[in-house]
Amino acid sequence: MLLLAKLKRIVLLVMVGTMVGCASIPAGVQPSPHDPWEPFNRSVFEFNEGLDAYLLKPVVAGYRFVLPEFVRDGIYNFFSNYSDIYTALQNLLQGKPDYAFSDLMRVVVNTTFGLGGLIDMATPGGLPKHKEDWGQTFGVWGVPSGPYVVLPFFGPSSVRDTFGTVADLESDYLFSYIKDIGLRNSITGLRVVNARNTYYEAGDLLDGAAIDKYSFMRDAYIQRREYQINEGREDREPLMPVYENPYE
Repeated sequence: MLLLAKLKRIVLLVMVGTMVGCASIPAGVQPSPHDPWEPFNRSVFEFNEGLDAYLLKPVVAGYRFVLPEFVRDGIYNFFSNYSDIYTALQNLLQGKPDYAFSDLMRVVVNTTFGLGGLIDMATPGGLPKHKEDWGQTFGVWGVPSGPYVVLPFFGPSSVRDTFGTVADLESDYLFSYIKDIGLRNSITGLRVVNARNTYYEAGDLLDGAAIDKYSFMRDAYIQRREYQINEGREDREPLMPVYENPYE
């Protein structure tokens, strides 16, 4: 029931995105076969861009002004250490027990020697960080991605990854164990600000470039997801990414 409730919430978020109207495709921009809903997606993309510009980015600017860099790094490392537990489970489900063991060792090292995860001791110690989610796991299991879609607040996705997002929210044990709503909301807000802070200047670089930002973000997302999923499948050769997705 909780899974269905969260799915309904995401569907409602998509419906909210339609209220901003359908944006037109710029002249000279070639449509993508992966993006049959491009006018709708562009409208949601513009909604997200406005939300970021007028709400999230100013909050992050204040966050960076108030907190020194070493404190921000500690917060980033804490949430990164938390996510390693989740990543270990995903790697196990994807048939990569060696990666799962490495992820768990990262948690042990950083929690024990890194002040509860505030300091990343595992990466310089030879334990690289991985990042996995339910969308990737579904892809490794053979679930097709379906059309590209932009979700309000969540950003670039696909039909498969939308259901993956629902599963990610449902399996986030942080929400299961923190019953105090105020504390849970505060931690969630801090996680959002911390995530936006990691690519604080990347958006400015894209804004200043002579490119169609929407198309760049879409193509980067599709290509990176394909690389991430192929990396976890033994029956397919992994693809080399041309560029990283700065919003991930």
